[in-house]
Amino acid sequence: MKLSTVLCCYLLLLGLFAPEIISDSPPLQDVCPMAPQGERKLFMNGFFCKSPSTIMASDFKTLLLNHAGDLDNMVRSSANIITATEFPGLNTLGISMARTDIAVSGAVLPHSHPRASEMMFVHSGSVVAGFFDTKGKLFQKTLAEGDVFIFPRGLVHFIMNYGFGLATTFSVLNSQNPGVVGITHAMFAPDSEVAEGLMARMLSFRDMGMDDSSSVDSPWFY
Repeated sequence: MKLSTVLCCYLLLLGLFAPEIISDSPPLQDVCPMAPQGERKLFMNGFFCKSPSTIMASDFKTLLLNHAGDLDNMVRSSANIITATEFPGLNTLGISMARTDIAVSGAVLPHSHPRASEMMFVHSGSVVAGFFDTKGKLFQKTLAEGDVFIFPRGLVHFIMNYGFGLATTFSVLNSQNPGVVGITHAMFAPDSEVAEGLMARMLSFRDMGMDDSSSVDSPWFY
């Protein structure tokens, strides 16, 4: 075998199996354009670490997920995401956490996390959870207490209460700053007629009992 052929094969294998450490780190901010040389100050893709001598056990404990959020709103739900900004012990660990509370007939409107996948655990109640892939196919399941569901990174997803009482879920996301892009709130006021129409249509999807083989138009097209 010619040396050039061996070298090409080696380079191909190196490209396929090169360790992650030689690739770029994923961004922790929405945007980060390079500053002109004269304007450069010290900014980081993340946060500075505390001095090792000042680290305490309390840095790794939080009470921010202990209580339900305010459900007195049009969508009858509350989502509280805890990142390294609110919980210093998460810094550099690549994770964040969230608590979601949904009243009867409430929902979490379609949104996405551009920097993280989400693993959701149903703590109490019953919910319908689903996401759309890039071809518009709906993956939706009814979840009971103790069930777990995955929302892949960057895909639009939603949650609806399917029971007769308060539903509570807890999630772990694989970024210390996952970001949230709210499809509806980015375009319309939360109390607008469009948002109300979206809520009604989402609840109709829930009542149709679609399974994960369903393929329908996106529910925020109203």
